[in-house]
Amino acid sequence: MSGLILPFGSSVPIIAADAFIAPTATVIGDVGIGTGSSIWFGTVVRGDVRDIRIGERTNIQDNSVVHVTKGKHSTVIGSDITIGHHATIHGCVLEDHCFIGMGATVMDGVVVESRAMVAAGALLTPGKRVKRGELWAGNPAKPLRMLSEEELATLGHAAVSYHELSRTYMREMVAASMLRTSE
Repeated sequence: MSGLILPFGSSVPIIAADAFIAPTATVIGDVGIGTGSSIWFGTVVRGDVRDIRIGERTNIQDNSVVHVTKGKHSTVIGSDITIGHHATIHGCVLEDHCFIGMGATVMDGVVVESRAMVAAGALLTPGKRVKRGELWAGNPAKPLRMLSEEELATLGHAAVSYHELSRTYMREMVAASMLRTSE
């Protein structure tokens, strides 16, 4: 584990020992991060006024923000999910095996069902529900089409790839640390 891990009030992040937290990522407050998940460079996961739960083998890529809505919405992110660079995830539910594209914004009360996809740059306004197998795109986002069988079959490939990449980063960070201490 690395990054800036901060308590907020009486809440301390609970992070699986094998989760990868990049050195410039920040995790604050009532946050739970499951085994094999990865929080990449510049990402902020801020559970200060509600809780955030992130499942297993989920990756939240560089410069993303995950937050909550005070008194209303926690953020629940399932397992085996890819969240692209510079996404904003706010007070919503992302079910297992979904995909959120780069620069997408997912707002309060949204549910993205398992095996659904939100396109890069999409803005999902409050309360929307992206159903299983759907691709939503646009600003504001609307259903674009159903995902093809080929797309559904490859939906989890990025999650697997990022899980493997996070293991490499963890090995490299340990090796670098050992090198510094031996000098």
